[in-house]
Amino acid sequence: MTTERVNPPELSPPTGFSHAVVATGARVVFLAGQTALDTDGKIVGDTLPEQFRAALGNLLTALRAAGGTPADLARVTVYATDVAAYRAHARQLGRIWQQSAGRHYPAMAVVEVVRLWDERALVELDGFAVLP
Repeated sequence: MTTERVNPPELSPPTGFSHAVVATGARVVFLAGQTALDTDGKIVGDTLPEQFRAALGNLLTALRAAGGTPADLARVTVYATDVAAYRAHARQLGRIWQQSAGRHYPAMAVVEVVRLWDERALVELDGFAVLP
């Protein structure tokens, strides 16, 4: 796969995301929403950063099982039950992203939701990747 991250100078400089990603490849992997569920189906972590780390780990586990790597991510949507809390932890969440996925930033959005499927979940991530 080849990716071109497009960040036009006419837009504000992106921090932790790319404005657009042009991906060329042979396979598209759609990744279901992942929360901080452990293998027993229980939410782990009481804080947003703890749950973000687990949810991102689950997303990347699904991606790797499909044959992809974090660099193959073209789009990720983050659903948060509290965007103000997400902004307050933005630096820490950015460090978690870099530790887990590196500096390959997909096109991203953060959306506040009233609640997620599991009432204990604070965050959910979904997305898609383009593989060679």
